[in-house]
Amino acid sequence: MASRLVLQPMRLSSCRLPSCSGMPRFTSPALQKCSYSSKPAPARPLFPHRNNNAKLELQTSLVRYATNKAESPEVKYGSFIDKFPATARPYLYLTRIDKPIGTWLLFWPCTWGIGMAAFSTGMPLGEMAAMTALFGTGAVIMRGAGCTINDMWDVDFDKKASWQVERTKTRPIASGAISRQKAMVFLGAQLAGGLAVLLQMNPYTILFCFGSMPLVILYPFMKRITYWPQLVLGLAFNWGALAGWSAVAGGIDWAVTLPLYAAGVSWTLVYDTVYGHQDKRDDVIAGVKSTSLLFGDRTKAVLSGFSASTIGLLCLSGYMNSQGLPFYMTVVGAGSAHLIWQLKSVDINSPPTCWKIFKSNTWFGAIIFGAIMADIAYNRFVSSDE
Repeated sequence: MASRLVLQPMRLSSCRLPSCSGMPRFTSPALQKCSYSSKPAPARPLFPHRNNNAKLELQTSLVRYATNKAESPEVKYGSFIDKFPATARPYLYLTRIDKPIGTWLLFWPCTWGIGMAAFSTGMPLGEMAAMTALFGTGAVIMRGAGCTINDMWDVDFDKKASWQVERTKTRPIASGAISRQKAMVFLGAQLAGGLAVLLQMNPYTILFCFGSMPLVILYPFMKRITYWPQLVLGLAFNWGALAGWSAVAGGIDWAVTLPLYAAGVSWTLVYDTVYGHQDKRDDVIAGVKSTSLLFGDRTKAVLSGFSASTIGLLCLSGYMNSQGLPFYMTVVGAGSAHLIWQLKSVDINSPPTCWKIFKSNTWFGAIIFGAIMADIAYNRFVSSDE
């Protein structure tokens, strides 16, 4: 008996076909009942191991970034600089604007030259005040430029954590807050500002002031090769005594200004030797030289000699300029008393004491300027009436 093949109709409504936008539409009623999947098949990467590596690298980078942020807190300088925007703080700190003692020590010799020239030429007080303000502006700018040059020279020393002293830890170039390229651009802006001030003076003074730039640039290098870097600093820092006279008189009377300049250099050897005793232990490790290390325990005796020469040279300059009694009384009296107090009070093995005595030298500079002004006042308002 022949077998019969029975065909059962297939229920197409239960089938699931993948969705495809390019698939033709079915016209059969049975096929129209077929349900299509609306979910596309998940895409598979061609190189799954590469995607995994990329994810791992991304995760590692995020962790490293978060760790660096946590380990690099915002730098606080502990002064009014912290009130400025974060981008400006490193540049302000680079100029040491929060420690104005350096600016004062650069400024006072300028006032000595201006004052003695005004005494000699009879310059009106208003013009003298304007010239003094101009030199004050220049002192602020150029002191900042000097600090930038110094830190650019010392960046490798400041980075050595094995001997790095507290005051150099946050120096912007060494800490990376300012790159060397940005420091160079900033220095260019500072020098441009100094040039703008200089161009307000007479041609002789403009040319003469350029002579100080080699000293400014070379000073930071001197402590690597000689125990007398303070001498080079004195030659640079007291250039303003010569420039101040030149700006008023239009030239230089060397008989007056050379002793005045030498007095300023001798004074610099006093205060900067005291300053250097703060870091003498670190300087030995770093291989940095200074008069502080050279004089050692004989510092007070040697500085007594430099103090005496400072007063003597100031008196010689005054004599050559025909200064009067008020000048000598103030210089010899108050000036000598202040230097004697410094040498008696300083403890060369105590950094806080050294810093205190160093800062007090702004008063010595003011005393000498006061002596010159007292003589001007006496000469113009008292002796003229007699």
